Amino acid sequence: MPIIKVDDLTHVYSQGTPFEKVAIDRIGLDIEKGELLGIIGHTGSGKSTFIQHLNGLLKPSSGTVYFDGTDIHSSREFARGVRFRVGLVFQYPEYQLFEETVFKDIAFGPKNMGLSEAEIDERVREAAGFAGVPESLLEVSPLELSGGQKRRVAIAGVIAMMPQVLILDEPTAGLDPAGRESILQNIMAYRRETDCTIVLISHSMDDVARLADRLIVLDGGRVAMDGTPAQVFERAEELVGMGLSVPAATQIALALRARGVDIPESIYTINYLKKLLIARREGDGQC
Repeated sequence: MPIIKVDDLTHVYSQGTPFEKVAIDRIGLDIEKGELLGIIGHTGSGKSTFIQHLNGLLKPSSGTVYFDGTDIHSSREFARGVRFRVGLVFQYPEYQLFEETVFKDIAFGPKNMGLSEAEIDERVREAAGFAGVPESLLEVSPLELSGGQKRRVAIAGVIAMMPQVLILDEPTAGLDPAGRESILQNIMAYRRETDCTIVLISHSMDDVARLADRLIVLDGGRVAMDGTPAQVFERAEELVGMGLSVPAATQIALALRARGVDIPESIYTINYLKKLLIARREGDGQC
């Protein structure tokens, strides 16, 4: 059984008014336990609206979202519980920090779960470790932190609830390459330790290409593609037609094919492309 099942999901903003807009249009898909699902799509494709249904923050105009086989909106109590089990990190989450100290911000979720002080303390320190927040910062005001540190604190606040599903909306947006890679490695370490399900929205095609087990492409509120990174990025020209970029390795492969080089369409990582070109050169002395 999938951990999350989306059945014929539709969401309409301002329904019945002149400003009516269909943001999600009859989406159906399963999210399996333990997988890392990447979601890509141009701005306005419905990505953020879609993920807010996965933990019940938004209620469908029609259709159903199931968590472990139960309709998320079957009761208020169940919907509230799902928000602890399906943790959502919004884009630029550091803007939501509001407590006096880093510790209190990370502890906010566990406190609302009704945990004991000892359990809260343990979860805060463990989550801080996963997110790369040093203990020396726990008693510091979030206002004194750098942008990257604030991002880590916000992520730690969701991890502290120990969700079974961790959803991240552009977790590395606005960070420099070193900061982006560090946070992604922290997220992957958390996944390895807990075997949780990860849903990752990203505009970085290189990141999702190397990290995701599976990708879905949203376009106009619908699922345009669903498959492994290799299956999705071999349709590079279709992606470009939707206004999306493709991984650097895929761009290079497209340019090589345009020059007459016989090279597979399913190239999406630099390492794979490098190995392929080296093997070709060693095999016949040319690319």
